[in-house]
Amino acid sequence: MSATDQPRLLRALAGEILERPPIWFMRQAGRSLPEYRELRTRAADFIAFCHNPEMAAEATLQPMRRFAMDAAIVFADILLIPKALGQQVWFEAGEGPRLGDLPDIQRMADEVEASTGRLAAIGETLARVRAELEPDRALIGFAGGPWTVATYMIEGRSSDRTAARTFAYEHPEKLDALLDVLVEATARYLVMQAKSGAQVLKIFESWAEGLAEDVFERIVIRPHQALIRKVRAAGVTAPFIGFPRGAGALVETYARAVPVEGVALDTQASAALGQRLQAGGKTIQGALDNLLLRTGGAALDARVEALLAQWSGGPYIFNLGHGVLPDTPIAHIAQVVERVTGTSVKAWAGQELKIS
Repeated sequence: MSATDQPRLLRALAGEILERPPIWFMRQAGRSLPEYRELRTRAADFIAFCHNPEMAAEATLQPMRRFAMDAAIVFADILLIPKALGQQVWFEAGEGPRLGDLPDIQRMADEVEASTGRLAAIGETLARVRAELEPDRALIGFAGGPWTVATYMIEGRSSDRTAARTFAYEHPEKLDALLDVLVEATARYLVMQAKSGAQVLKIFESWAEGLAEDVFERIVIRPHQALIRKVRAAGVTAPFIGFPRGAGALVETYARAVPVEGVALDTQASAALGQRLQAGGKTIQGALDNLLLRTGGAALDARVEALLAQWSGGPYIFNLGHGVLPDTPIAHIAQVVERVTGTSVKAWAGQELKIS
């Protein structure tokens, strides 16, 4: 495949400045789509859904049928790794994830090798999607950042992360040991994803906010460096996108220190910040507000145009600063996709479900 035949997302991550940026949305698979909600009723629970390759592949492909997105992201969850390491994980309807007590860290370390096999279904999902997805549309694999996953493991639920940050100060050696286990397990998981068809790997460090600079260096930057180093040592060449959400000014420190090809930006990112990252050799992604996507209207059009104007002079991927909200109107997603790509989405809608 020649450089110009490659998926647009891969070209952007290689530093190419394109006539229009590639577009995909975080959490584009599921939640806001009626066909996803119907499919979800067929699974016993959310974890079972993620581990059913036929259903997860269908969920991954659904937005690709509706919208002219340039990339699909595998339908999975960042908390599959704690479960594979032996921690109890479940999802409460309307409340989100719940986790049991943090297991003994050495016992989890002993489970790292086995954990990859317990996640084999996600590899099968990726292989199914890659076989069906058009060659010019990329496939993204992902995992949660070690610190973000650790916060859930420590606190047992979604929260403001106060308890996890306190844990980082009170038990630094224990946290470092937990992060080491997560780095090793996540590296093996991402290697498996790449071998199964993922062409881009994304690290979702969703809770990088509120960290002091020295703590950010220790529990975000160093684990990301180690994670990528391990994946590269396994022979994987797929580009990485790092997303230290909420890191503020520290995102520039992250971009300089972590060997990712792309840096995803949240909604607070300024035009100048993105331009500095581009000038420093990074492809940037983001940072449309998901609340504005839900709101729609002229303000949404104006913001899309502003983002395109401020960042299209460098390598850039159009995306949100956070995931699609469940009650986002489909018409608003279509509005943005059409504005960025110039492609009418009408031809992409109305596909039938493939799961019987």
